[in-house]
Amino acid sequence: MGFPKGVYLYPLQFQMRDFYRQTNSQGVIFFFIGLGVIITILIIVNTIRKKYNPPIMGGGGIGGTTSARHFSGFTLHRIANNIGLDREQTKMLEYVLKNDGVTDVERSINSPNLLDRHFKRTYRIIERSANTEEEAHERLSLLFSTRNILESASGGGDNINSTRQVPEKSAAVLSIGQESYPVKVVSSKGDNLVVENPQNALGSPIRLPRGGKVILSFFTKSSKGFSFETRVLGTSDSADGPILQLVHSNQMRRLSQRRFRRKQAVIAANFYFVHVEDTGYRREKKMVVDKRRLTGNILDISIGGCSIKTNVSVNSGTRLKIEFIHTNGVTVAVLGQVLRTNRTGISTIMHIKFLKVPRRSLNIINTLVFDYADE
Repeated sequence: MGFPKGVYLYPLQFQMRDFYRQTNSQGVIFFFIGLGVIITILIIVNTIRKKYNPPIMGGGGIGGTTSARHFSGFTLHRIANNIGLDREQTKMLEYVLKNDGVTDVERSINSPNLLDRHFKRTYRIIERSANTEEEAHERLSLLFSTRNILESASGGGDNINSTRQVPEKSAAVLSIGQESYPVKVVSSKGDNLVVENPQNALGSPIRLPRGGKVILSFFTKSSKGFSFETRVLGTSDSADGPILQLVHSNQMRRLSQRRFRRKQAVIAANFYFVHVEDTGYRREKKMVVDKRRLTGNILDISIGGCSIKTNVSVNSGTRLKIEFIHTNGVTVAVLGQVLRTNRTGISTIMHIKFLKVPRRSLNIINTLVFDYADE
């Protein structure tokens, strides 16, 4: 078949430099640069997601299928930032939660019971895995500083509106006029609230008149404090000793929350008066510990202070060196100052603020307060 008359075909003519000139245009260069930036961003995002969201396998699905749940590092860092944890404390919290296979970060952080379970497990891991005692105390110090900040920042906790909600075996303080006595709640579920009958300095039960007005105060495990006024119904004997029956109340008064968790206990302690003396050099002062050893019993303790019952008369503002033996045989020594005192018969209860606590002693007190050493 021929071409129409007058139509001429010429061979296609081009030079290679023309082709290169077109493909090396500015738009193509920007395209590849943009593509490279996008790929880099995707790689970075994927790396971050793998780092903060490692898959935790488990949980059976329907028909025997399994599903993977992820630890949300973004949620953890958001909460840690709001609470006020520093970088090292945030890393410790992440280590604690991952150690116990946590997937719901918010649920665990908002539950004191779950937090104690997670932290207790990590406490034992640190004790077993530390190469030296110094390393163990350094890591435990970070562990407890993180736990105490979480405790202080806790917005949840107990909401007690009636004495029927008071946990049994809770430590409490029974106030009768100007006197206060440590007691324990025996039962709160029956028709009456039952507590231990307070004892005088000689260990004899104090006789309280029927209908007498008393005030009972107590703190829950999450450091929520409550107080209420009630009346005495009577006293009786039980297998564990004399008990006091009180009228139930729905008029609960909330006390200011303590900064640190406090442990009710009876621990034999020694204490020494500490005097501040001038050195005679550039107005410098030094503390001198009196050699006379005095004795008492610690009634409650936290990392911020303690209460000691003693027969010694001590003035407010007095500085004391306090020592007691932990169950593992280690001596705990702290420097404290008496904030106030209460008379209970011939005894005195000193309320003491700690001024200086060595790291090792601080770790032991934290272990005691949180019950992490218990199996």
